[in-house]
Amino acid sequence: MTTERTHGKHLDRRAFLKHTGRTIAALATLGAASSRAARSRTKTGKRNVILVLSDDHRYDFMGFMKGAPAFLKTPNMDRMAREGAHLANAFVSTSLCSPSRASILTGQYMHNHRIVDNQRPAPPGTVFFPQYLQKAGYQTAFVGKWHMGHEHDDPRPGFDHWVSFKGQGTYFDPTLNINGERKTFEGYTTDVLTDQALNWLQKDRDEDQPFFLYLSFKAVHYPFQPAERHAGRYRNEPIERPETMANTERNYQTQPHWVRERRYSIHGIDHMETGPYDNDPVPSFDDLYHQYCETVHGLDENLGRVLNHLDQTGLSDSTLVLYMGDNGFALGEHGFYDKRDAFEESIRVPMLAYAPGMIRPGTKVSQMVQNIDIAPTLLEAAGVKRPKSPGMDGQSFLPLLRNKSISWRDHILYEYYWEWNFPATPTVFAIRSERYKYIFYHGLWDHDGFYDLQTDPHERHNLINVPAYAERIETMKKQLFDELESQGGLDIPVRRPLGERLDQRKNRR
Repeated sequence: MTTERTHGKHLDRRAFLKHTGRTIAALATLGAASSRAARSRTKTGKRNVILVLSDDHRYDFMGFMKGAPAFLKTPNMDRMAREGAHLANAFVSTSLCSPSRASILTGQYMHNHRIVDNQRPAPPGTVFFPQYLQKAGYQTAFVGKWHMGHEHDDPRPGFDHWVSFKGQGTYFDPTLNINGERKTFEGYTTDVLTDQALNWLQKDRDEDQPFFLYLSFKAVHYPFQPAERHAGRYRNEPIERPETMANTERNYQTQPHWVRERRYSIHGIDHMETGPYDNDPVPSFDDLYHQYCETVHGLDENLGRVLNHLDQTGLSDSTLVLYMGDNGFALGEHGFYDKRDAFEESIRVPMLAYAPGMIRPGTKVSQMVQNIDIAPTLLEAAGVKRPKSPGMDGQSFLPLLRNKSISWRDHILYEYYWEWNFPATPTVFAIRSERYKYIFYHGLWDHDGFYDLQTDPHERHNLINVPAYAERIETMKKQLFDELESQGGLDIPVRRPLGERLDQRKNRR
């Protein structure tokens, strides 16, 4: 194992800018690369594709979003929305790392791809959409967090170039498996992964082939750790706490009982802030919130490095860049700091697309898209037919990015299976339309959920027992189970317990 130095932990802002190639000296070398890119476009005639994935980045924490913290700066995400497209209603079909990433790569719901937790690798025979790109002549590369099988960092099918790490990895000084050889790099992992991606784009890929790059960041997964150059950047900024965070009767009088109880579990606010004698490693809520924002800022900075490289080399004209999060994340809503549940903060994700010449600047897609739509969309962008077997549950939203009118879904489905490792959240099935959401909780003697998102966007008032909505609730419940049953989604797999069980629950005070 070798060690390489890239971004030192004490790298200041000036050194960072110099390193990323945005100095005058670096810009002077870009003409030749731009010429090579132009020749490559002429040879292939196919669109390159870059998928950038973040972890636990909630949908509204981007500077241009109305609900974002006023102090949060994300100039590169803002630029993607301004010069490309913002998919304003993007959702996941399961709000959990491995199942969501599997849905992105297969185009399937969790009940079809069967990757149901974070503990196990993909079942044998699982096919990922980059394998179809390879067969169509694309050169493919994966850089970053894979997270399907915690202790396995070996190359996976579908990728000619492989850079990854085991499990969750670390925020600093990562050990990367690069095509079977492990090397340790000193520095901030988000920077190091971007270095690896840019190095492949600049030096290692074959310019005679179109390419697909999948850059998968660890950031902003808990525990949130910003780069040292950003640590404390937002420390003194005021926080507007969500109105559903308060432990009041008004917030919980109609909610399922498990929702209030989760406040005291490993992912609950009252598990975190219960006093100095609890020996809890979780920081205060304010620290958690500020560090999350600082980590998002560093993520945005590295997204900008990728965009700048494409612009400076002329590759932007032939490349579709899609940015998204693998799931949402609650920061105080309903007393939670996590995902898994079917509330909006958990199931909604940021999604942006950038492709000069293909996507009209300022495009806003309002239709509901999901992670199961990524595979068919990127295959269509590459001119590759989607496979008939194994089938994909999603559909391509590429026409929506091009401002074309097409028939589209009027609802989405959501599923999450109870985990032995994190038992505070039950099995969840949900159906969401533009206005209403019905949530079914399996295995609990408790209330289900029904919310009017138009009049109650924060989902404070559960209307499940209101007679005026009884007919609509029953209709949505029937539709949910009809669709799940027709797809084999009611055969819930039970897995052998594996890994650590985090089932602590603190007493109310």
